[in-house]
Amino acid sequence: MDEKISQLTNILQESDNIVFFGGAGVSTASNIPDFRSSNGLYSKKLGQNFTPEQLVSHTFFVRYPEEFFAFYKKNLVYPDAKPNACHIALAKLEDMGKLKAIVTQNIDGLHQAAGSKVVYELHGSVLRNYCTRCHEFYDADFILQSEGVPLCPKCHALIKPDVVLYEEGLDDTVITRSIEAIQAADTLIIGGTSLVVYPAAGLINYFHGKHLVLINKSSTPADGKADLVINDSIDKVMEKAVSSLQSQ
Repeated sequence: MDEKISQLTNILQESDNIVFFGGAGVSTASNIPDFRSSNGLYSKKLGQNFTPEQLVSHTFFVRYPEEFFAFYKKNLVYPDAKPNACHIALAKLEDMGKLKAIVTQNIDGLHQAAGSKVVYELHGSVLRNYCTRCHEFYDADFILQSEGVPLCPKCHALIKPDVVLYEEGLDDTVITRSIEAIQAADTLIIGGTSLVVYPAAGLINYFHGKHLVLINKSSTPADGKADLVINDSIDKVMEKAVSSLQSQ
C-alpha cells in the first residue's frame, strides 16, 4: 500500500489539472451510508412493498409525497455529517492550484463544507429545496422541521428537494461543465464509486489525459483502463497522499 501511495503522490506532484470524480464511498467516512455495498441503503429491509429506486423516483414523489418525504428525511438527509479526511484533502489540493474541479454524485454538500469551490453536483443537493409553483428557496432545516409533507408558506404548493430523482434527467449545465473539466484534465482521480450508475459513470469516457487513478474498496468496470488502482478507503488514501505531497 505504501508503494501505491507513493505512486499516487508522484502523480499528484507532476499534475497541474486534476479532476476528482467521486461517488457515495467518499461520504461513508462521514457516517453517510452508500447504496450498493453490503451495508448500504439498498441492502436494508425497508418494511414497505417498494424498492429504494421506486421510493426516490419522480413518480413516487408526485403520487405519494408523504411516504416519499418519510423515506427521504430518514435516509438521505444527514444534517450532522461533517467533512472527512477525503473532503479536506481535496480542498487542500484545490488550494495548491492542482485540483481544478470536483464532479460528484453525492448530494450532501460536504465538499463545499470542506472548502472546495468548484464542485459540480450531478445529482443535486439536499441543501437546496424549491417550491414547485412559485420557486421560493428553502434550506434543509425547513424540510426536516416540516411535519409530513413540506408545503410552501407563500403559495401552499409542494416543495421539492433539488435532487435528481429516478426518471429525471441530469442538469444540462452541470453535465456540460463536468465534461469540459474532465476533457481538460491531465489527471482524473475516480474515488468511492462502483461506476455502475449511468449517465454519470459514462462521463469518464471524456477523459483523454495522462493519468487515470481509481480508488475504491471494490473493483470497478474501469479498473483495466487505469494507470493506478487502489482498493482501500478513499479518505485514508487521499489524506496520506496529500500529506505526503505537502511534505515534499
